[in-house]
Amino acid sequence: MEKRSHLIEERLQKVEKLRSMGVNPYPTGFKPSTSIDHVWTHYGQWDQDRLEQEEIEVVLAGRIMSMRDFGKASFLHIKDGTGRIQIYVRKDKVGEDAFKIFKLMDIGDFIGVRGVLFRTRTGELTTLAHEVRLLCKALRPLPEKWHGLTDVETRYRQRYLDLIVNDHVREVFVLRSKIVQAFRGFFIEKGFLEVETPMMQPIPGGATARPFKTYHNALGMHLYLRVAPELYLKRLVVGGFEKVFEINRNFRNEGISVKHNPEFTMLEFYMAYATYEDLMELTEELFSKVAQGILGSTRITYQGNEIELKPPWKKISLFDSLREIAGVDEAAFLDRQKAVKTAESLDIGVIPRETHGKILTKIFDHLVEPKLIQPTFVVGYPADVSPLSRRNDENPEVTDRFELFIGGREIANAFNELNDPLDQRERFKAQVALREAGDEEAQFMDEDFLTALEYGMPPTAGEGIGIDRVVMLFTDSPSIRDVILFPHMRSRQD
Repeated sequence: MEKRSHLIEERLQKVEKLRSMGVNPYPTGFKPSTSIDHVWTHYGQWDQDRLEQEEIEVVLAGRIMSMRDFGKASFLHIKDGTGRIQIYVRKDKVGEDAFKIFKLMDIGDFIGVRGVLFRTRTGELTTLAHEVRLLCKALRPLPEKWHGLTDVETRYRQRYLDLIVNDHVREVFVLRSKIVQAFRGFFIEKGFLEVETPMMQPIPGGATARPFKTYHNALGMHLYLRVAPELYLKRLVVGGFEKVFEINRNFRNEGISVKHNPEFTMLEFYMAYATYEDLMELTEELFSKVAQGILGSTRITYQGNEIELKPPWKKISLFDSLREIAGVDEAAFLDRQKAVKTAESLDIGVIPRETHGKILTKIFDHLVEPKLIQPTFVVGYPADVSPLSRRNDENPEVTDRFELFIGGREIANAFNELNDPLDQRERFKAQVALREAGDEEAQFMDEDFLTALEYGMPPTAGEGIGIDRVVMLFTDSPSIRDVILFPHMRSRQD
């Protein structure tokens, strides 16, 4: 800390020195003529003879990332939003006064450069500076070049530094943007309408999760940050928008882990006159098309496992997966107490109020989910853990629902929507009973949504896809914090 304070003090002294020389350390108005990437794209293959003959002048701007001082000359590398390039600054080229100003510049400063391109003796494409201008004086030094920014917590807390010094991190977030754009483009091409629904809701519905609560002073009422947009999107289907989607944030007041962040991004879409089987095909097409378009292949590697996204994908029922993959005795499917004993033998905590289906899904999460590396649709979820899903016609104990798993993690959840308002009311009542018994994740009774259903909603299928987890998958990132620019962290005091 003392060393850093000393370095900051040195830079503050340079700021004062610059001001005394009539130089504004924080000017405006400098405009680069091109990007560094453009320079490399157009002139990266030119040899010295051609560069010397053409005398290509460029005006660049960027952050100084390295400097080598040779007295009356210096080599430095600058970095803009597209790449980095070497700059050669000579006293006899920029002039004595300008060189004095240049000598007060440090790694981390932003500068503007006007010069011509040439190649050094080692063949590196370089800009010979004719003019160098300070654009922003950095008061804090960047992390050391060779040690870099490796502390994970610091990287997350100070993402701006992470992006400056770790190019691969920058690439992850550029890819994230491309993935979101590709998803959006896919649904627009399919005729879906993009919409926005409330972030603050009087009743938090659409998912089994603990909400964040706030208070609206002007309205004099409590509101909740949404846990899901589902019930509002379904209202739009009732209103006649037959194909809708939304890409936006959800908020769940739950734990933080490599798979969970309290604030996360979801794609949720609804399609009238479709079934969850139709959504399986749509999802296969979506993932394979986006992977091919962005990564150039449907085969990806995630945490050492090769994963093939080319359809068709495997399908298996929840109960078959428990039987075949986990080796769970079928007796646990029929008897809640036996399911409890199975869970306890695996050190899975069970709360007395939890339903039979909830216990079985906990066992699934523990034994089956980590083994589902290749894309797998798991179908046939119990009705008691699917309060918004339509019951299966042949077996009303389960619902027309699937969850998609890739790389040992849940990626998507979809089902035929429950459009029977009487059945939906009974499901809500069961959720309210769980809530009154102490389950803070259980859903509320939503009379307005029930009223909407009573006006009639066409047969509809809907799906939610976790954007953050998709980005993890496509960028081979082990933690959700690696794909969220500013993940939530405990306060430093904790």
